[in-house]
Amino acid sequence: MINHNAARTAGRVFAAIMLVAALALTFTVSDYYIFNRISEFGIFAFAQWIKKAGLLLIAGALFFCNKRCADCAKYIMPVAVAISALTIGNFFDITKVAETPAQEIYNSINLFMPKWAHIALFAAESTCMLGACAAVFAIYGFKVRADSFIYLAAAMAAAVPLNIFENFFDINTIPQDSFLRFKNFTVWHFLAVAVLAGATLGGYFFLKNKPRAEQCRWLCAAAGALLLQYHSKDSMVMGDGYNVYNTVLACVPLFICNIGVYVSSLSVFLKKRTLYSISFFVHAGGALSVFAYFGKDSMSNYGIFCSYSILYFCVTHILLFMLCVLPSALGIYKFRINDCIIPLVYYFAVIMAASAASAAVTGYSMSLGLEGDDIILPNYAFTQINPLPFEVPPVVTITMWGYEINVLYVLGLYMAYVAIFFAFYSLSRLFLLLRRAVLGKRAAYEESDGIYDPADGLDDPADDYVADDYAAADDER
Repeated sequence: MINHNAARTAGRVFAAIMLVAALALTFTVSDYYIFNRISEFGIFAFAQWIKKAGLLLIAGALFFCNKRCADCAKYIMPVAVAISALTIGNFFDITKVAETPAQEIYNSINLFMPKWAHIALFAAESTCMLGACAAVFAIYGFKVRADSFIYLAAAMAAAVPLNIFENFFDINTIPQDSFLRFKNFTVWHFLAVAVLAGATLGGYFFLKNKPRAEQCRWLCAAAGALLLQYHSKDSMVMGDGYNVYNTVLACVPLFICNIGVYVSSLSVFLKKRTLYSISFFVHAGGALSVFAYFGKDSMSNYGIFCSYSILYFCVTHILLFMLCVLPSALGIYKFRINDCIIPLVYYFAVIMAASAASAAVTGYSMSLGLEGDDIILPNYAFTQINPLPFEVPPVVTITMWGYEINVLYVLGLYMAYVAIFFAFYSLSRLFLLLRRAVLGKRAAYEESDGIYDPADGLDDPADDYVADDYAAADDER
C-alpha cells in the first residue's frame, strides 16, 4: 500500500529541486533564446514551453494539493521531458556573438555558467520533474477528469514565452517613427493603462464572491505566473537584450518593481501583515507610477507593441499591481495608516542600497574599460536616470567607486515616491468612501438588522476586523 504522506514529501522535495534548477537555468542565454527562433529549434522549443507550464502545474499539484493540476502534470510532463531530451540539438552551445569590444566585455559578465553546469542543471530539472510526476501518480492515482486539461491551457498561457511573437517580424526592418513602435503617450501607451485597469477590475469581480481559501489559491497562482515571467528576463538580457539593458547585472532586484515581485508574491504565499502592508503601500503605487513614463525615449527601447520588452513590462507590472491591491480589495488584509511606518523605512533602505549598488556596478564597468554610452548604468530604483519632470542640480554629491552620486536627487526621489505612495493610499480611501456613499452600504446594513447578504457583492463591514484577526493569527503562527 502506498504511503501518501511519504509520496507527498518526496514529491515536494523533487518539485523544490526542480524549481531551483529551473531558476538557475534562466541565467543562461539559451533558456529563452530558442523561443523567438522557432524555425531553428521547432519541436524542442515547444517541449520547453510545456515544461515551463509544468513548473506551475507540478507546484499546484504538490504544494497546493490541486487534483486538476495533478491530472495535467502526470501525463503531459513526462512526454514533454522525453521530447525535449530527444530533440535537444545544440541547445547547450548557444552563446552571444560579440560583434563589438563592448559586447565582449558584456559577455565576460554574462556568460559565467560553464557548459557542464548548464547540462547538470538541465538534467536535474528534467529528472526531478519526472520524479515529481511519479509522486503525483502515487498520490492521485491514474484516473483523470477530462475537464482538468483546461488547466493545461491556462498554464500554457501563463507560461507563454513572451518573445515567441518575435518569430513573426524583424524589428530591424521597422522604422523608428513607425506607428507600431511603443512610445510614451501613444495609443499603445493608453492601451496598456486600459489593460491594467481592466485586468485589476476583472480580477476583483472574478474573485469577490469566491470562498476565502479559493481566493488565496488564485492569488498564489497569479504569483507563480508572475515569478515565472519575471525570471524570463534573466535569459533575455544575456541574449537578445531587454529594453536598454544587456547584462545580467540588470537582474539584481533593486528596481522598486522588481523587488516588489518577491514581496507581493511572498505576501500571498505567507499571508503576513507586514508583507501585505509593504506590497500595498509601496509597490502598488510604484507599479502604477511607472505606467506614466515607461515609454520615455531617454530611458526605454521597447520596440513595437508585440516585442518581448513591452509585453514583459506590461505582463509583469499588471500582475504585480493586481497582487498588491487585490488582497486589500477582497478584504483579506485591511491597510491602516499606521501601517505605513515599516514600508517607509523599507523603501528608504531600498533606495539607499540601490544608490550604492548602482554606483558599484557603474564603477566596475568603467574599470573594465567601458566608455561613453557603453558604460553600464543599472539605474536601480531610478537612482541614476531621472524620471522626474525637472532636473536636480548636483549640489551635494558623494563619490563611490569612481561614480558621483547626486545626494539631493536621491533624497528628492525618495520624497517624490513617498508622495506617490500617500497619494495612492488617499485615492484608494476616497474610492471606498464614494462606493459606500453611492451604494448606501452602511444604511442597508443597519436596516437589515446587521444581516449581511453576500449576494450584493460588497464586503461586510465586519470584514475590517476579520481581516485584522486573520493577519494576526498568521503572524502568531
